[in-house]
Amino acid sequence: MGSSEHARTSTRCSAEREPLITAQIEAMRGFDCDGGSAAGPAPNPLQHLEVMRWRKAQRERLIALRLATPSEVRLRASRKIAAALEGALGEVRDRVVSVYAPIRGEPNLRDLMKRIVARGGRTALPVVLARGQPLSFRVWTPGDPTRRSLWNIPEPSEGAEVVTPDVVIAPLVGFDACRYRLGYGGGFYDRTLASLTSRPSVFGVGYSWTAIPTIYPQAHDIPMQVIVTENGVEGACTPGTSPPSTP
Repeated sequence: MGSSEHARTSTRCSAEREPLITAQIEAMRGFDCDGGSAAGPAPNPLQHLEVMRWRKAQRERLIALRLATPSEVRLRASRKIAAALEGALGEVRDRVVSVYAPIRGEPNLRDLMKRIVARGGRTALPVVLARGQPLSFRVWTPGDPTRRSLWNIPEPSEGAEVVTPDVVIAPLVGFDACRYRLGYGGGFYDRTLASLTSRPSVFGVGYSWTAIPTIYPQAHDIPMQVIVTENGVEGACTPGTSPPSTP
């Protein structure tokens, strides 16, 4: 996308978001990245519905952007993300690290999984048990058999060992400066993290060009502890950037 076209798109999107942003001002007062929402009145269900509609549109836009990014650009970014993650993870010996099976242009971390195992760690993949239920996690190493999940995503076979991860690496459709994750809308990761008695370290993984100003976090949203992109560990994001061009 050229700079002038990107600017026009950003202006149009800002105009379309303006009524929502205005409606959210009072709800977001007292919100901060570390402490979440301050005590206040109960959320307006109509406002929540509008946020969900906005997220759906953002989700579709960001997935389309990701799929339109050349595969070689995504591959280079995946390698940089894996290298940054490996450094951020630290010691993995005797730890269980849940990764994911990449779909729809997500960063591919298969080689990182191999390195984790080589360093004495164990790797796992999430398993969808049912709609509206937390995820389960089963041990999986690249090369092990898989089956297709409810969402047609590869997951470990039925006999694989069920584990509780020490680290969860969650793919991002988008993210904001407060480390909130925009996912696919099923709520699986938020539901799972809320259900675990021992909270794992949580890394969100995605491309830097999928940063947005805010996802308008709701009561059920759980921020990632760390966001990792091809630029490394993200602090404050710079929303609206474009994916790098192919050389």
